[in-house]
Amino acid sequence: MEPTDPLWAARLAAGDDHALAEVFDHLAPTVYGAALRVLGEGAAAQDVVQDVFVELWRHPDRYDPKAGTLGTYLIVLARHRAVDLVRSELRRLARQERHYRLTPEGPGPTPSDAVTAADTADAVRAAVRLLPDDQRQVVELAYFQGLSYREVALATGIPEGTAKSRLRLALAKLESALDRQLLESP
Repeated sequence: MEPTDPLWAARLAAGDDHALAEVFDHLAPTVYGAALRVLGEGAAAQDVVQDVFVELWRHPDRYDPKAGTLGTYLIVLARHRAVDLVRSELRRLARQERHYRLTPEGPGPTPSDAVTAADTADAVRAAVRLLPDDQRQVVELAYFQGLSYREVALATGIPEGTAKSRLRLALAKLESALDRQLLESP
């Protein structure tokens, strides 16, 4: 037992705030280290240190010099607080996970939305079928199979610049054809 522990305990019990400052200066780094080993995160460990010393200030009578040193008491208190924080965080994460699992996804598309999407897809397919073969081929490879310009060029045996040009021409034709079709649909 450190020679100052009983004296610190008596001074803390008497409400001596200078005693708290002395204890803090002497033991805070050790208490911080104990909390940091459990939490692995500095800001949370600092919060634990603050909680431990506030607890000591509010309830100095809970420390019994006969049971061990003040440093040991504060380290045990810090470890308990740190473990409580970890458990609390784990419970929070579990609740959040359950919430996400149990929360239904938003409503799906309405029947009207599904019909509109199907009509639009039909219009796009019809417009693509009207393209010249060389342009239709690059559109199908690029947009329906997800190939890059370079991959379209390799697949069709044409230069990459030609693939880009054909795709630009096809998209311009599709845009004008689809604008008319979609505007004319009921």
